[in-house]
Amino acid sequence: ISDGPAFKMDASNTGHEQLQQAGMHHDALQFYSLSDDDHGLLVMNHEYIDAQILHSDGGFFDSNETYTVDKTLKEQYAHGISVIEVKKSDDGWNIVRPSVYARRITATTPMSVSGPVAGTKYIQTTADPLGKEILGTLNNCSNGKTPWGTYLTCEENFNDYFDVTSLEGVDKNQQKAWQRYGIKQGYYGWYKNDERFNASLHSNEPNRFGWIVEVDPFNPSSKPVKRTALGRFSHENVAHNIGKEGRVAFYSGDDAKFEYVYKFISDKAWDGTQGLHHGQLLDEGILYVARFNDDGSGTWLPLEFGQGSLTKENGFNDQADVLVHARKAADSMGATAMDRPEWVTTHPDTSDVFISMTNNSKRGKEGKPDKNAANPRHNNKFGHIVKLIEEDATSIAFAWDVFVLAGDETDQGTINGDIYANPDGLMIDDRGVLWVQTDVSSSKLNTDDFAKFGNNQMLAVDPSSGETRRFLTGPIGCEITGVAMTADLKTMWVNIQHPGEVPERLKQQGVKKSASKPNAASNWPDHQLNGRPRSATVLITKKDGGIIGD
Repeated sequence: ISDGPAFKMDASNTGHEQLQQAGMHHDALQFYSLSDDDHGLLVMNHEYIDAQILHSDGGFFDSNETYTVDKTLKEQYAHGISVIEVKKSDDGWNIVRPSVYARRITATTPMSVSGPVAGTKYIQTTADPLGKEILGTLNNCSNGKTPWGTYLTCEENFNDYFDVTSLEGVDKNQQKAWQRYGIKQGYYGWYKNDERFNASLHSNEPNRFGWIVEVDPFNPSSKPVKRTALGRFSHENVAHNIGKEGRVAFYSGDDAKFEYVYKFISDKAWDGTQGLHHGQLLDEGILYVARFNDDGSGTWLPLEFGQGSLTKENGFNDQADVLVHARKAADSMGATAMDRPEWVTTHPDTSDVFISMTNNSKRGKEGKPDKNAANPRHNNKFGHIVKLIEEDATSIAFAWDVFVLAGDETDQGTINGDIYANPDGLMIDDRGVLWVQTDVSSSKLNTDDFAKFGNNQMLAVDPSSGETRRFLTGPIGCEITGVAMTADLKTMWVNIQHPGEVPERLKQQGVKKSASKPNAASNWPDHQLNGRPRSATVLITKKDGGIIGD
């Protein structure tokens, strides 16, 4: 960031140097204009890290004995958000260095808390007895943009960072709450060097993650705010619609098998002006969860303490309790369990809402929910996209249909054009083109059932006709995720995440990745002989300077 140190191909950068660099594993991004379409800010998420690429010896995964405090800090600094100033000149687009806007927000950045959970017993800790300031944001998957010009980052699989080292003295209710959110054994081992990630010692610390965080991209000294009224779950992303009277609805999916689709409606109307102070609209309102009926109708069920089953008799103490345990509240209200609801996008003209259901191999298995109209396939390997139609953003009722079943005709797929599997990232641009990005996991990529789809890709779709055309294909092992465009639609940025992740078919051939051989599957994008594969942002323009996709 700004005049930070360069990335070292041998991964010898220190934690302090990583704090000055862009984070790892780029995910969703947004573009904010500073003056016109040729100058602005790219704001992007960094979802997680690969220790075998980030460290020269693999960190906690390869050498537990040498897993130092600095390595933990380097991993924490590689998470979060980057704000990058970019500008177009005669020689094309360039990063502005130094920049007064450049900023890194990481897993250690102090953040305010707002909404019903702020200051409550659910997030109070020894280090923060008032429950008013949280250190960091992590597993930042997708994002959203508010109409008042701020950036919303979504905390997804936060459970991967916490370890339950002992259940001694932990009451049954706490154990059930951890189980509902998958908090058991962390992926990284941070708790060894940062005690707050030991849930057995700090049982409220996991409650401080799983939120949507608001950031002012134009003010590098501003403090990010965790907006708790939008609920705690594995937020994939967030998209909005504005109602006829100016009240705003924010939609978000909970990315896990058999989880739910949510919607928050602000109590007050937005006045049409810009500024972070409008974030207060995210503090007062009602969070809803979706029930999809088999006849194509649907209802938004309010997650409000005292309504329906959300009472003390059923184990809920107050509204903060409902929001901290939003999954439990949605269970209780009878929401429809979906096939991994991920990205949400809204149409600029019709306000239709599109939601990607990436896959669910457990649908229809013994002891698991059966298929239904909104999730119409058992063993849903290839995923689908659902469309919601509402009279207004503030409507409690909606109509819905399955926009597309991924796969091809032999899989009962319904794609009109170039086929794909596992739809994930979605974005409808200002003219109405739906961009679809795929995330076939490395364990499935190019195996027998998925060979016909090739590497992960990005497609352009006409929402009216469903006509689908492949736009780009990524390098081996990657996920295509995140897309942003300038308002004139002449410049596009796309993120390529975890290139070089070893696909299953290569693992079967004995190809393995390690700290000594991090480029086992790929050395994209540097293509150096011993280079480390790393995430990157791809800039796309047309040779004639015209509108992309026309």
